[in-house]
Amino acid sequence: MSRRLISSGSPFEAEIGYSRAVVADGWVFVAGTTGFDYATMEISQEVAAQAEQTFRNIDAALRQAGATMADVVRVHYILPDAAFWEACWPVTRTWLGEARPAATMIVAGLQDPRMKIEIEVTARLPTGD
Repeated sequence: MSRRLISSGSPFEAEIGYSRAVVADGWVFVAGTTGFDYATMEISQEVAAQAEQTFRNIDAALRQAGATMADVVRVHYILPDAAFWEACWPVTRTWLGEARPAATMIVAGLQDPRMKIEIEVTARLPTGD
């Protein structure tokens, strides 16, 4: 099995011991990603802004892996409060409206109380067909 690790440069990756994404046998598995701007390590207080930054972070990882948001086949949304979810819909539609992946929304506690959404995706690398 071929395997390649993708890093965003986030200090969380080294501190916790994971990769932003793993490319394996034609698949890209992007770790749960939050709305931190990794250049500044700042995070918005607004859930929709966090969702937007989260997708920018995911998009960067996918591009490093050789994929795009159009290649996403599965997405998991994790929010600490279901009331935050509807505010994210316009953002999710913008980023994934074309791909329309299989999706699940889960309510669960997140690692940092500033985090209002975490998103994990799986993508299939384009085959050139």
